[in-house]
Amino acid sequence: MSSQHAPLPVALVSLGVVLLLSTPANAIGGGGTYGKAKGTQLSASARQSRIKVTRVSGPTGGEQGTVSSTDVNWKPPPCWYEPVFSPAQLKDFAENNGDGDVGLRDGWYGSKLWTDHFRDEKDASSIFTTPATVKGYKNYNLGKDGYFWRGVAPDAGSLDDTSLCSRLMFWVDAGKIPDVPNAPTPKTLAEYAYNKIKVPSTSIEVKPTAKSTVNLPSWVWLDKGTFKEVKVRAELPDTGLWAETTAKPVALHLDPGTPDAETYPSSGNCTINEDGSIGTPYEKGDGDRTPPCGITYLRASNGTPYHLKASITWQITWKGSDGSGGDLPDGIFDTTQDMNVQEIQSVNR
Repeated sequence: MSSQHAPLPVALVSLGVVLLLSTPANAIGGGGTYGKAKGTQLSASARQSRIKVTRVSGPTGGEQGTVSSTDVNWKPPPCWYEPVFSPAQLKDFAENNGDGDVGLRDGWYGSKLWTDHFRDEKDASSIFTTPATVKGYKNYNLGKDGYFWRGVAPDAGSLDDTSLCSRLMFWVDAGKIPDVPNAPTPKTLAEYAYNKIKVPSTSIEVKPTAKSTVNLPSWVWLDKGTFKEVKVRAELPDTGLWAETTAKPVALHLDPGTPDAETYPSSGNCTINEDGSIGTPYEKGDGDRTPPCGITYLRASNGTPYHLKASITWQITWKGSDGSGGDLPDGIFDTTQDMNVQEIQSVNR
């Protein structure tokens, strides 16, 4: 019985050559990092992507966080294929370690399985993939220009997700993207970068800041330049693929934290101006005016503050290395601050 078709007998376990089946690779792969070649760290885990995300523009200081998609049904792609090893890197990995994921749902442990298939031309089999049997390679394809590719799923949440990219590691000539389902595209990189965008927290100015008064409008604003677009670039090494994903703040939504309140505008949506400002700062004598962005509380908080939630909507767009581009679902980032509301008989403005 071939060790590539079923677990080895117990008597052979001491040789360190074991193939585990019917379990996703992430559950049996070590997830560690093994081997080095030409200064590049190589991953043995199919849960680790090589995509590099860097910030191109946007605020870098202060409290930041990631946005949540306004489309609850939208998710980044669960998996895709990436180049993992050059021939020399695979030779080093196979002969000096050999513990890791040869596919998203196949983990090979011990050097023999790797050397049998990638050095000695022996066919390999998997119950998870199509084709189920893969022709072996001669001497790791040394002398050829290209990479061995494997599926990755850094955020996959189910076995169904990993089955989409479960082919055993395969060869692709340099400068080419494999013609297979779930091959990476610029849009793949843009969607991957969606959850890597860091936007500034929503800290709004309210007048008065500590206490509001029943039936007296509270003005809400943000000074100009507070919110600027954030752009990140995602690149997949050794493919020439990249995408830039941009988040632009477009609106502030106010949720007063109680039904006993009125918002301005009535929708609670305050537009973000081109200069990054929101609303108008409160000035002495504005107490009788209706603010362009604000809240009037209709009942005192009576010792338990209302939780004013301020949510910024970020418009997400992208462009890619092949000239493609488009929109992704808007993102939301919100913060909450306490509002103590008092009731007094008269107000001097």
